[in-house]
Amino acid sequence: MKAITYAEFGGPEVLRLEEVGEPHAGPGQIRLKVVAAAVNPLDHKIRNGWMPHFAAPFPVTPGLEAAGVVDEVGDGVTGVEVGDEVLGWTVTGAYAEHALATDFALKPAGLDWDAAAALPVAVETSVRVLDALKVDAGDTLVIHGAAGVVGAVGVQLAMARGATVIGTASPANHDYLRSLGATPVAYGEGLAERIRAAAPQGVDAVYDAAGQGDLPLSIELVGGTDRIVTIADPRAAELGVEFSGGGAPFGTRLAEYAQLVVDGKLAVRVAQSLPLAEAGRAQELSATGHAAGKVVLRVSS
Repeated sequence: MKAITYAEFGGPEVLRLEEVGEPHAGPGQIRLKVVAAAVNPLDHKIRNGWMPHFAAPFPVTPGLEAAGVVDEVGDGVTGVEVGDEVLGWTVTGAYAEHALATDFALKPAGLDWDAAAALPVAVETSVRVLDALKVDAGDTLVIHGAAGVVGAVGVQLAMARGATVIGTASPANHDYLRSLGATPVAYGEGLAERIRAAAPQGVDAVYDAAGQGDLPLSIELVGGTDRIVTIADPRAAELGVEFSGGGAPFGTRLAEYAQLVVDGKLAVRVAQSLPLAEAGRAQELSATGHAAGKVVLRVSS
């Protein structure tokens, strides 16, 4: 099968489209013929060697989440059959014609492939963080990095719980945040004052999806660290803030949120869909942080 691989750390030039051996579903696993694979910022960080604790032995096939058609079902797997369309997290790299998965959901018929591939990480992350923060009706929540894919899903899910959301983002993304129902505020000097002006009732909780050094300011706004969670700031521990970096299997709940997309109650932005051979370009677009949504690789039709 064709897959993107790399045999050394480095820039996008280390990525190669290669012929590699096919994986096969073992106990508790399914194999899917990948239609679309999502590109995450973590992908280029691992490729550069910046996160060695995530790195697998070379050669590496990148990719965390994918959508495709089941073509093998391992022993002990129930509720899914060959031919079913699914989305979820891969245990082998998603940038490939075939990948294995253990945590997945059936794809609703009305959900397009690009959105299906873009959904798992953003939804699971935001649900995990909002649960940790105990966000509920009447809360005022600040989301740093609110216009990114994860942040924007967090905006929508928090508002569905009845929260008021203040979203930090560049001015170019303010209309987008308003369209989601959030109150946007610009990054940069004076951010605390702008947030206070937008939320005179005070701030109950902060979800940091940006990792741009706003934790001290967030502690000041909330008046402590109990209701602050970051998914991106490595200084969390020294500041006494919870860093949330992964959760329990989520496939059962993922199906619920996938249906919300079909029903028009949740949106995930896809910035660009590129062929598998352009994985290097896709990772660079994702790495800039300026793509207007998720970058997706189309592996097959």
